Amino acid sequence: MRIIPAIDLIGGRPVRLSEGDYYRKTAYSLTALDAAKRFEDGGLSFLHLVDLDAAGGNGMDNLRVLEEIASHTALHIDFGGGIRSRESFLRALSAGAERVNVGSLAVRDPAAVLGWEKERPGSVILSADARDGFVAVSGWKENTDLALDVFIRGFAEGGVKAVAVTDIARDGMLSGPSTELYRKLCAAFPELEIIASGGVSSVRDLYELAGTGVSGAIVGKAYYEGRVTIEEMKEAEDACKAHNTMS
Repeated sequence: MRIIPAIDLIGGRPVRLSEGDYYRKTAYSLTALDAAKRFEDGGLSFLHLVDLDAAGGNGMDNLRVLEEIASHTALHIDFGGGIRSRESFLRALSAGAERVNVGSLAVRDPAAVLGWEKERPGSVILSADARDGFVAVSGWKENTDLALDVFIRGFAEGGVKAVAVTDIARDGMLSGPSTELYRKLCAAFPELEIIASGGVSSVRDLYELAGTGVSGAIVGKAYYEGRVTIEEMKEAEDACKAHNTMS
């Protein structure tokens, strides 16, 4: 299981939201590049970068931050937020993202997103953000009647290999991840790379997530609030690798 620290951006600066609510925002003093360099210096290799401005339709984007991090670190970056067209998808890849998270458009125009995956194999991560078992879109502001498992199945059958699943009720709340949800999804979709997002509050949560079978775990607010250190994230990742090697 990979440990994937997160940087959520508003106005180019790292922030964290609670349950996706833009009015319940915590801003942090360090720059996004400083945060990314700390992760890299601590031995972590992956980064989850989210443009909340673009996701919320606020008329701006943070691609310059993506470019800056990609050009000054060797981190493997997945990028999301406001990917609503093939142009924005390709721009994110050109700016330095290795993979792009697509959520709202995947609900509204699944054929287009599946086409992008065929065009650039392995570059799409389905962003499945759920509230009470149903998918939410538009920066989590709009609920749908699309069941999470049905949504994921359509893309798995269409060739997408990775899905990042967020339980919105847990995101930014430091209340622990939805381990049962991830266990069920890993059992239902063994062919998929399932990435857990939301709720991590301690290093213990990371070990519990590893037991569900997920391929990756995103860590955000727990790090910025001092609940989990970079050293602990790296130790957890190494322990998971060692366990997988022995088994």
